[in-house]
Amino acid sequence: MSERKVDVAIIGSGSAGLYALSKVRPSGKRFVLINGGELGTTCARVGCMPSKAFIQVAEDYHRRGVFNRYGIEGHEDMGLDVATAMEYVQDLRDTFVDRVISNSTDKLGDHFVEGYARFVEPGVLEMDNGERIRADRVIIATGSRPLVPEPWRAFGDRVLTTDDFFEQDNLPESVAVIGLGVIGLELGQALHRLGIGVTGIDIQETIGGITDPDVARVAVDVLSKEFPLWLGHAAEVTEEPDGRLKVRAGEQEAVVDKILVAIGRIPNTDRLGLEALGIQMDERGVPVHDRHTMQIGDLPIFIAGDVTGERPLLHEAGDEGRIAGHNAISERAQAFHRKVPLTITFCDPNVCA
Repeated sequence: MSERKVDVAIIGSGSAGLYALSKVRPSGKRFVLINGGELGTTCARVGCMPSKAFIQVAEDYHRRGVFNRYGIEGHEDMGLDVATAMEYVQDLRDTFVDRVISNSTDKLGDHFVEGYARFVEPGVLEMDNGERIRADRVIIATGSRPLVPEPWRAFGDRVLTTDDFFEQDNLPESVAVIGLGVIGLELGQALHRLGIGVTGIDIQETIGGITDPDVARVAVDVLSKEFPLWLGHAAEVTEEPDGRLKVRAGEQEAVVDKILVAIGRIPNTDRLGLEALGIQMDERGVPVHDRHTMQIGDLPIFIAGDVTGERPLLHEAGDEGRIAGHNAISERAQAFHRKVPLTITFCDPNVCA
């Protein structure tokens, strides 16, 4: 069995992993960047970048309703080729991903290893091809994936998440958006503005992660004027004889072509063999760590980005990656002040917290 010795191993080449790399690479330390699965960051592939392109298309099309105020004639006859719009979004998405890859993993040569790694002991990783990597320091930046309840998986491609939404060649006539946090609210409103029949559902009484009750009431009142919002009840999904899906929440129900599930994300820790570390885990399977140093216990192992499950945002992944990278090349872990949390939901009107 071959074994490779490095000073720092970074598991995951998403945003947090790349920001960690920006600290490790210039240090002169021997390093390796490991990635299993799709290349390109969550933000570029399935997150903030393609979603903003999609939202912009929907906003531009939606604005035809005010053209008459400017004296622009003919807007009543405007239409939308949804397939062409989706192709445009995909082309932009591919450009974003290509730029990320060309400026990162493509330039690393044998410092980049494709495959899944798991711990066999605190400083030893085993790849899925049997190769072992012995590292003085390890950074875990494996990201997260959408949560889909197991019974709903049986509905196959009628269930959409952000992982496959931007791969769609066309859009269905009707969609139930289950989960009205940032992702559900943004894509739900955009789908509605493209002419898709949308029903929004959330088990909470609020939307967009809003915690202020007065702001929540205003947001629900404004957004519900565009498409129906069913709040306060869990969604139940069953299959109709014609293959469509019946969605029920409380006393309300609708039959739709597809559902878009945006009820949360799962940290990607299950393939890492964390049981070999003998560390304390939280209820989500995430190692307990210091959020100011990103260190796991007193081990020479750090964690950063969406895999922490705490602040799943690009700028937070960047900060955590830099902290983890700095401490992975330092003799002693240093604690950093964290920024005030800032989130923006790019619906109309925007929701900022």
